[in-house]
Amino acid sequence: MKILLQQRARLKTGLLKLTCIMLLFFFAGCRKGAENPTVKVSTIATGLATPMGIETDRMGNIWIAETGTAHNDGKVIIVKPNGTKYDAIVNLSSIANEQSGETEGPAHLLLDNGTMYILAGDYMYKANVSSFRPGDKAIDASTLAFEDIGKFVRTLNIVVPNDSHPYNLAKGPDGDIYITDAGANAIIHRKSAGNYSILAKLPDFDNPTPVGPPHIQRVPTGIIFDGHDFLVTTLTGFPFLEGKAVIYKVSLWGNVSIYQSGFTTLVSIEDGNIYGHVVLHFGSFGATGFNPNTGSFMLANGSSTTVLLGGLNMPVGLKQINNHSWYITSMGDGTLLKVTYD
Repeated sequence: MKILLQQRARLKTGLLKLTCIMLLFFFAGCRKGAENPTVKVSTIATGLATPMGIETDRMGNIWIAETGTAHNDGKVIIVKPNGTKYDAIVNLSSIANEQSGETEGPAHLLLDNGTMYILAGDYMYKANVSSFRPGDKAIDASTLAFEDIGKFVRTLNIVVPNDSHPYNLAKGPDGDIYITDAGANAIIHRKSAGNYSILAKLPDFDNPTPVGPPHIQRVPTGIIFDGHDFLVTTLTGFPFLEGKAVIYKVSLWGNVSIYQSGFTTLVSIEDGNIYGHVVLHFGSFGATGFNPNTGSFMLANGSSTTVLLGGLNMPVGLKQINNHSWYITSMGDGTLLKVTYD
């Protein structure tokens, strides 16, 4: 009996040591991964025309929205993993915003069961791309069904001046589509074509500086559903103050709370991995506009951030490939990047 108890004690001690070693390795690995990951960057394609949102299909093809020049010349192109480019959808809405004068064309994409949803200008287009292959004749947007999201939002007069800019979209757990409107500072719930409502309106905040308006708009950008709530990144309006952008948590019932604060000009968010979600910082605003090569790719876990890659030139689109790889579009460089970290 004594020998048996000794054996059990040794076994228990061994298991305890093993558990401790495993925990030590896990937390050391988490700390190392979060603070000093090995980051690899490769350029997949160059020469893109104001690239924005990204989607991928089951064949590994990369679909990218190109904004156009405000002459209804927006596009969606396909880039193969080897960098070869093809036009996929052409003549999408590309307009000048009535309030800001900025070009608003194809912004972000959602591929769902062979249907590509495209936000471009005021519209959301639907294209059946289930059988489309790189090199096929490009689809003309005039043949596609579309919904006028911007018109609906403007009828509500929920922002001054009255504005709308359908920007990004995500599928919710109910199968419906949720859209960030960067003009109206709202999250739109689309149940079906023509059946829309406002899920949440994001609040303005006081401008602590003498530059710009007395109140600054939040300007929602990226959106994902994390299994419980929507997480929504914000750009903020002029003068794009350092540290004033936040990630909001928006419930399915429209309750709004702050998930994490202290950011600057956020434009996209993806799931990330055990270390946190991944977000894109567009850049720092200077005397003549956004400064080149001041954007970054970061981890955000709800309480802290880790910059994985800095020096990006106005990054906008972000698409998760797996738990350690992402595609990023650089609007400033006209490039598609692949970023991997271990």
